[in-house]
Amino acid sequence: MGGWKLSIEESLSVMDRRGCGEQGRGVSLRSRPHLPMRPAWLCRNCAAAWPCSRAQLDLVAEFYGHSLALALYLTSCMNEAIGDLYGLGGRPDLALMHARFLGWLSMTRRPRRLKPE
Repeated sequence: MGGWKLSIEESLSVMDRRGCGEQGRGVSLRSRPHLPMRPAWLCRNCAAAWPCSRAQLDLVAEFYGHSLALALYLTSCMNEAIGDLYGLGGRPDLALMHARFLGWLSMTRRPRRLKPE
């Protein structure tokens, strides 16, 4: 994964500032942010399973160059979502939760450029 510039402490700091399910960005008049609605973990804007496709695009843009921080953030959100779903009396499919929260990350990686010798 490209963009390994953040230390673990810096990555956790990003997660603390943003928080899972919290508004980390300002709301513009043109569009509402695609944030999770807890405890169901549906998108507040489009009601799709979060992270919806628009949320994925927003997250990739927000964490551009910091793919490890994005993976840590989404792992934290997935863990909270699993806990919330158990709290609602459900039995979440862990493989499906992994695919939903983390499975799409490999598609966001940029190919590494080979250094000329």
